[in-house]
Amino acid sequence: MTIVLGLTGSIGMGKSTVAKMFVRAGVPVFDADAEVRRLQGPAGKLLAAIEALFPGTTDADGVDRARLGQAVLHDKAALHRLERLIHPAVERARRAFLRRHRGRRLVVVDIPLLFEKGGWRRVDAIAVVSAAPWQQAKRVLARPGMDPAKLARIRALQTPDPEKRARADFVIPTGSTILRTRAKVAGIVACLSARAVRYSADA
Repeated sequence: MTIVLGLTGSIGMGKSTVAKMFVRAGVPVFDADAEVRRLQGPAGKLLAAIEALFPGTTDADGVDRARLGQAVLHDKAALHRLERLIHPAVERARRAFLRRHRGRRLVVVDIPLLFEKGGWRRVDAIAVVSAAPWQQAKRVLARPGMDPAKLARIRALQTPDPEKRARADFVIPTGSTILRTRAKVAGIVACLSARAVRYSADA
């Protein structure tokens, strides 16, 4: 049996770093954000459709993320139209990933909006990456083009971190040391791999 672990966390919580830890531990990881970048990158499959919906947001290098963000961040209807285009394509890629790795005991699907878009219903367990609010803000505001107002708008679109932690099977801390985070990841891998073995034996 394969156990599917949903990995999520709010912006700036360190989810990408944690996903790499799972990869280094030998666990296949499906990266939803990376898939979106492929779909929106040079010669991406969704470029023409995005340009049709939001003229002037793409060029030969793919989607201009700043322009597309300006087009949808303040407009919920526009954001919904974009999501209706992107989410089905990402879901097809996720299913293909699961088929490729159906012989593994554990796989991870790294999905930022796992709670917000219902992806939690399609996983066997959930791990939330979390840090203190001030650490999150410090990380995000160090990024080019970010400011407190933009961070506030992004936070408003995401399930609050306390609620995510309350709904998680595992909480992975990133506000302390890298060793603590790595140890938590190793513990999760060991726990779920053993669970997969027990399920297979009982089947």
